[in-house]
Amino acid sequence: MDDAERLIDVQQVTRRFPRCVALAGVSFSVNRGETVALLGPNGSGKTTTLRIAAGGLAPSTGSVRIAGFDTLTQWMDVRRRIGYLPEQVPLYPEMRVVDYLRFRGKLHGLRGTRLAGRLRDCMDQCGLGDASRRIIGTLSRGYRQRTGLADCLLHRPDVLLLDEPTSGLDPGQSQSVRDVLRDLGRHCAILFSTHILTEAEDLCQRVVVLTAGRLAAADSPEGLRETYATRTLEEAYLRLTTLPPLVRNPTARSSE
Repeated sequence: MDDAERLIDVQQVTRRFPRCVALAGVSFSVNRGETVALLGPNGSGKTTTLRIAAGGLAPSTGSVRIAGFDTLTQWMDVRRRIGYLPEQVPLYPEMRVVDYLRFRGKLHGLRGTRLAGRLRDCMDQCGLGDASRRIIGTLSRGYRQRTGLADCLLHRPDVLLLDEPTSGLDPGQSQSVRDVLRDLGRHCAILFSTHILTEAEDLCQRVVVLTAGRLAAADSPEGLRETYATRTLEEAYLRLTTLPPLVRNPTARSSE
């Protein structure tokens, strides 16, 4: 793969907080046209990884490049190329959906017919047509999530960073979001966290598994099932995240 197609490049990233090390030497990459899931137990470093990739948190050591731009020294270039959806979507509850998205589009530099076109396309893509005039504070969690996703898409980003995008959604809403991600994944690089392993299998070419801030595996779901001789991704995931390191990593054990 050409370096120009490597849109997310995480190299030896460590993040220390006063009471813990959230990430310890994590490295992986995501290419254009690739959807990758971040998997791991609560506290494994998934949200920290996404925040660092989005430029909202600095790594203690290591580096992250988005479309070739360093998240520390070229922050504005990075912001133009990403759509970031945190787990708790920061919306303005007093605004109507269409007014909020119009405001956000203008912040991205969209004006006139270009803005109107993107508003229409993103609301249609995220199933917001019937809710366009509703006050955000009255929306269900599913519609708030869709509004946040539409916001991410307005400026046609090359990279999507999504923290549990289907968390709290009903099955129909979750399927709708997955359909959007499947369509976008043909030309973007998507990195998203999830606890729903069937979702990772359905959407992703690869998964990155974190445990206690360390990289436990980075492979396709099929590759993990084959490596650990399991029938499902869930069984492989449990071996990676619940067994002692020397048991879950036979390569490390045999090399000692």
